[in-house]
This record gives sequence, structure tokens and C-alpha cells, in this order.
Amino acid sequence: MIQTLDLQRLAAIGLSPLMLQHLARHELPAETSASLMRVTEVQRDALQLHDGHREWPARALPALLQTLVAQDDALAVGDWLLARRNAFGEWWAEQRLPPLTQLARRQHDGRDKVSRAVIVSNVDTALLVMGLDLDFNPRRLERYLAAVRVAGVSAVVVLTKVDLCADAAVRLRELQPLLPADGALLAVDARDGAAVRLALQPWLGAGRTLVLLGSSGAGKSTLTNALLGQAVQDTGGTRSADGRGRHTTTARSLHTTPEGACIIDTPGLRTLRLDSESGDVDAVFDDIARLAPMCRFRDCRHDDEPGCAVRDAVAPERLRNYRKLLRETERDTQTALQRKSQLALWKQRSRQVRAVLRAKRG
Repeated sequence: MIQTLDLQRLAAIGLSPLMLQHLARHELPAETSASLMRVTEVQRDALQLHDGHREWPARALPALLQTLVAQDDALAVGDWLLARRNAFGEWWAEQRLPPLTQLARRQHDGRDKVSRAVIVSNVDTALLVMGLDLDFNPRRLERYLAAVRVAGVSAVVVLTKVDLCADAAVRLRELQPLLPADGALLAVDARDGAAVRLALQPWLGAGRTLVLLGSSGAGKSTLTNALLGQAVQDTGGTRSADGRGRHTTTARSLHTTPEGACIIDTPGLRTLRLDSESGDVDAVFDDIARLAPMCRFRDCRHDDEPGCAVRDAVAPERLRNYRKLLRETERDTQTALQRKSQLALWKQRSRQVRAVLRAKRG
């Protein structure tokens, strides 16, 4: 069996009772001397693993990597692994235990292939960080909220740089309708460590894992340092022209707070395409989903159809964002044959339009 588990030691790096129950439900090797460890950093083929006492450099066995690639999956910070030392004292990861939760995004390879990029695994709460300066963008926040809800992760929206915003209360009221029923919304000055830890105290319980998501310059690294009580992550300024920050955080990394929670800081995401099906988007935009059955037509797209119950009840910007996310997920889940068929249809329509224009010109 697995080496005797020191539950108190592993709880310090996020092995919660729920996570332990999840791992126990999966069939593990009957006889192995491997150790249960958690991934705290991934750098290409190099890993940092934590055993509850200290971190160790490690590599993943090629067989493990090949298995994950075949499943359109990958190792990520927050994963739990079975690893063992070889005769030279080197740690090798031999099995990834199925994650309880996994945040991922879809990305294109520049051609026509869509793949999954795993962001983090086994997190309880996502801190969605957005600055109250030029970084403020409700439509981008909707996308982040959709991504974490699809993954089954609870969300806390943390608005930073409250000291730079004269109308913070107005912006809080603007964002409140976007939150799910179990979501929370906070405005903080990330430089005030004591105030930040007090505001986020309900989510910093021992054994819990939080991930910080947001754009570059939003204040994720400053917030991480405030929660850890020390300057662990580098921070940088933002450009005055557009409020964008430099990528001071270049890799995802896991740290533990004085309260016993685990914090995963992440680099700013330039794009975030949902790792979901179109039905998941409908479930995330539940206000639209509630109104849709009242539309005159069952297949109403809430665009220019007569008798639409959604169009007049939902803010135009939110409805446009919903339709955009829906189009993205529909494209990303199409097979190569479906994409080829759709491209042929667009070309046919384009030829028809050009023919009509030529006829009008005589």
C-alpha cells in the first residue's frame, strides 16, 4: 500500500477531508512504496513536489506524460501525485491522482486544432482579481466567472486598488448582479496585509486551496504577498496609458498562508476561452436561462427574433458577451468535418452576395 499517510502533515499542503474521500474512491496500486505529494510548481518537464515538510525537485515518468497527452490533459499546480525516489535519490512522479476540480482553458495552435490547457487542479475557491483602475472590465469578469463555475469552483471577486478609485461603491453595485448566488464581492487595498487577511478570513481555513486569477497588473502578486505575510512574489507597476502590467509572475506556484490555507498565484491570462460545451454557458448565465423558455420560439438566439423575452430584460452588453461565449464554445467543440462544412457554407454565401452585388451593378 501507499506509504503510511501522515494526514496532519499533508493537511498543511491542502489534503482536506473532502479531497481524502475523493482520493479514497479511486483505485490505487495495491502494493507501492510511493509517496503522496502535491505539485507546487511546473516548469516544462520539471516539477516541484511537496511532501508536507519540504519541496523536492522531480521529473515525471514519460509513460505518465504520454497517458495525460492522450487524454488531452497535463500536470498542473495543485495536482496530487504518487512519486518515488530512484537509486540516485531523484524523485520521479509515476501516477497523477484524478483531480477533484480542474480549471482549464481552450486554445488554438494557430491552425485549426483546439486543445486544452490546464491552469490549476484541486482548488476550492478562485479569487478573481480585478483592479479598480483601467483594469476594470465587467465583461472580462463575466468570462472568468463562467470559467470557474463550469469547473465547479466557488468564486470571490476581489477588487484591488480601492485607494485609486473615487467611486468604488458605484462599481461594486455595477458588478453585484453578475455574481452567482454563492459568490462574494470585496474591495481592498492589497498593500494593507492585515485588512486583506481580515476580509478574506472566511476562505483561508486550514486545508483549503485558493487560486488567484486575473490580468497582468491587477494586483495578484501584491495580494499573494499580503495573504502570505511576506514578499514572496515579485510585483511591478502598470503602464499609465492602458493600465496593463508586466508579467512579473511567470509561472504558477503554490504557497501556504499562516492560517493554513494554500495560495496558487498565476501569471496574467491574455485569453480565456471556456473549457465547456454550449449547454454549460446557458447554465452559467442563469438569468438568461430562466427567461429563455418565455421566448416565442424554442430555438430563439435572443438576437432579432420577434417575441424574445430575453432581449428587453438583460443588459445589451451582457447579452452580447453571452452570445460571444456561446459562439466560441460551439466553434471549439466542432469536429474537423463540421468546421470544414461550415467554412464551405460561408464561402457559398459569400459567392451569393457577390453575385447579387454584380447583378445590381448591371
